Amino acid sequence: METDLPERLFTSSVFQDLTTLVDLQPALLTKANAADYPLQDIELIIGCWGCPRLDEEILDRMPHLKAVIYTAGSVKEFATDELFNRGITVTSGADTNALPVAEYTLAMILLSGKRVLELAREYMHSRKYRPFEVEPARWGNHGLKVGVIGASRIGRRVIELLAPFDIDVVFYDPFVQHGILDARPATLEELLGTCDVVTLHAPEVPETFHMVDKDALSLMRDGATLINTARGSLVDTAALTAELESGRLHAVIDVTDPDPLPEESLLFDAPNLVLTPHIAGSQGNELHRLGEAAYREVTRFIAGRPLLNPVKAEVLSHTA
Repeated sequence: METDLPERLFTSSVFQDLTTLVDLQPALLTKANAADYPLQDIELIIGCWGCPRLDEEILDRMPHLKAVIYTAGSVKEFATDELFNRGITVTSGADTNALPVAEYTLAMILLSGKRVLELAREYMHSRKYRPFEVEPARWGNHGLKVGVIGASRIGRRVIELLAPFDIDVVFYDPFVQHGILDARPATLEELLGTCDVVTLHAPEVPETFHMVDKDALSLMRDGATLINTARGSLVDTAALTAELESGRLHAVIDVTDPDPLPEESLLFDAPNLVLTPHIAGSQGNELHRLGEAAYREVTRFIAGRPLLNPVKAEVLSHTA
């Protein structure tokens, strides 16, 4: 993992407990030093962002490797077919990292429904007490209709967090045809055409590239809000920028394409937009939750018990 991450992931007490369970290597295996790193005795990797790609060449240098406990979400950057072919167990912290993303999304849904984000901008700009020239047709969360695109870990978490509210929830996922709690499945066209807030939680795969393009955006209701905490490539940025500049739609964007944005990006000046720098996932003290989850997996590995969050190779083609 990246060299600054151990201190950020593990509290001093958790790290101390970790050292009593395993013999930690004195240095970190990173993308930068993978070619020269001594690997012959490694049985377990605790990984995070910055983990090198575990291909045949590097795995040949780790004949004793049994498991990779990955503290972050997607394993696609480092996990290869060879890793799974050798029977090496891979786990992910995706379930753990889903919580802060879902919490961010919940907050933005409620703020969008209440029109807090746009009202705050307009109040500060105009200094008018109630800056609406015409009160929006939909203002408030009573009966708000929310569409969740992707019944992924995060998508399902969002549906769960929305359950206590007086909000009508539908979702679109080609792999899920049954209801989730009180949310019902819908076609993508129905969801886009009827929802006040649309939130993206689909994986980044070829089938989802620009799934929200000019045509999809044109289906959204006037004044609706698009939230993206998934991946920037799911949205056609030029088409979204045009809709924002027209004033017809609103958006909350935490991930962009490219990510990070170049300084000259038109999104920085787009109206009706809340733009955050990829912060929905675990940040700051939230990283400790990932470290604690990894520690629990290590204890199970040492005890010879099944690990809690294994990743199956066959699902990687349609998951994050």
